[in-house]
Amino acid sequence: MEPLVAALVVAVLVAVPAAVLWRVVRGRRDLGSSPAERATFETLHTASLAAPPLRAGLTSAGVLKASRHLRELLGSPAIAITNGEELLVYDGVGEHHAHEAFAHAAETLEDGRTQVLSLDCGLPECPVRHAVVVPLTTDERVVGSLAAYGDHASAGLVRAAQEVARWVDSQLELAELDRSRTMLMEAEVRALRAQISPHFIYNSLTTIASFVRTDPEQARELLLEFADFTRYSFRRHGDFTTLAEELRSIDRYLTLERARFGDQLQVTLRVAPEVLAVAVPFLCLQPLVENAVRHGLESKPGVGHITIIAEDAGAECGITVEDDGIGMDPARLRKVLAGEDRSGAGGIGLANVDERLRQVYGDEYGLVVETGHGAGTKVTVRVPKYHPGVSAN
Repeated sequence: MEPLVAALVVAVLVAVPAAVLWRVVRGRRDLGSSPAERATFETLHTASLAAPPLRAGLTSAGVLKASRHLRELLGSPAIAITNGEELLVYDGVGEHHAHEAFAHAAETLEDGRTQVLSLDCGLPECPVRHAVVVPLTTDERVVGSLAAYGDHASAGLVRAAQEVARWVDSQLELAELDRSRTMLMEAEVRALRAQISPHFIYNSLTTIASFVRTDPEQARELLLEFADFTRYSFRRHGDFTTLAEELRSIDRYLTLERARFGDQLQVTLRVAPEVLAVAVPFLCLQPLVENAVRHGLESKPGVGHITIIAEDAGAECGITVEDDGIGMDPARLRKVLAGEDRSGAGGIGLANVDERLRQVYGDEYGLVVETGHGAGTKVTVRVPKYHPGVSAN
């Protein structure tokens, strides 16, 4: 592939997602086209193959998988990729130059400028005589380098190396965004864990203690439920779980609360078996149920009732958590969901779950809350049964 052709095409790639490019390539591969069009779509296809490994960031495993495709884009006999501390991969001929590759990148890593180097090689048959070294950057910081090796350093190769590096930069920036999103979701899960209040823990342990002498077997069962509930809530792996696991944790929570409230707390649970395996964000329902108990029923005189329904809705799973408690001021609810009112753990829980659902599935999947003073509260959650990147495994 000619470096200049690659440079022109890769300049377009910087602004176009790899998944879109792949659909274009797949749709046009079998159509009759000119040599120039075929070269263009071959370049797009090669770039679409290099993109996924780079979305993990500048890692040894990622660049090793991407290096062959990047070398094909550049049309170079060899390339080298470094981070700021070491050589990550040398791919191609002239492997005896690999030990020098990090030294070749030293000036570029220091000042962020493209370098064109002439290399000394004692092997007459070696095609590696020059190197074009360009910086790799994210957030305007030099984080690594890309070197294209060959028997000459043409203007076309320099331009191609710079454009391919820009495209790699865009993939690394997407990787940073993915990491930031993951860290944000982890922070939000930590906030939800913090919402599992000392008040609930104290009340649960006090309730368990009250049964130790009067009903030791009940105390033992409640203690096991409490242990399982906290183990699930504070687990450290996975952003998603199955609806079945989330409902199992909710059942443990309600078992502990029913032991405290007795007949004052009544629960109706109706779940369609076909949605139990649906993947949902971890701790996306438990805060809604806790909110219903703490802020819907604790202040209500007499019997309180909570209804949890999960049903099949075609391509989606529909879940509702409803209580007949004291309800909430709709004006305050709007502020809570807009992030303007985080007073109280209930507000944190609702806003947090709403934000996570929108981040994962899109704004159309935010919480729908129906409430009013003295009218109870009904919270509706919709999640797609299948969504890219969402898995309970």
